[in-house]
Amino acid sequence: MTIRLKLCAILSVLLAWQAVALANSPARTEEFGGNDLRDIRLGMAVNELAESGYVDLYCATDPRHILTGWKDWRDCPAGASGTRAIRFGYDPMTSRDGTMVAGHPALLTLSIDDSGHVSGLLIETDPKARLYIRKKAFLLGLQAKSRYGAEGWACTERQPDQGDQPVGGVYLKERCTKTISGRSLVVERNLFRRADQDTKSFVDETRISILRSKD
Repeated sequence: MTIRLKLCAILSVLLAWQAVALANSPARTEEFGGNDLRDIRLGMAVNELAESGYVDLYCATDPRHILTGWKDWRDCPAGASGTRAIRFGYDPMTSRDGTMVAGHPALLTLSIDDSGHVSGLLIETDPKARLYIRKKAFLLGLQAKSRYGAEGWACTERQPDQGDQPVGGVYLKERCTKTISGRSLVVERNLFRRADQDTKSFVDETRISILRSKD
């Protein structure tokens, strides 16, 4: 047997051993260990939430019900899931550009369960943002998926409704889900023009839901 044939035979054996080792090795579990938004992390207690840096707190179900701080969370009515939803924004004294998430103007909602722990976050792009910023709103969903790991997302795309048109050659109605490190994630992205909208109007948005998961 020539040296070349011997090397090929050895390589084949090594590759076979490697395949067996990979097949028998435990699957790598993807994890996420950071905060979900600024210094907010799912599962933390209400009394751990920073009082400074956040303003305009009110009950999501009743904008007239204004809160003086996170400590008033029980003043908001519980929803069907038993959680209490609070809308909030960033203090302009610490956030010069206002309430922005990854460069996108956003509407923020925090959910607190009956035990006084953060159980969810809802991040939505602001539909009232200036057009030159809002037209990129669908990109926030990509940033969210990247933050929680590009792999493992289950995505579905809806077909256009009657009269829907693409914007700039792009039509997007996407919903992606993923469970990671006790979090159930849903990222929804839309970019299209409805039949009743003119050329300067269109739907361009991202909606990110982060909920505590039992998994």
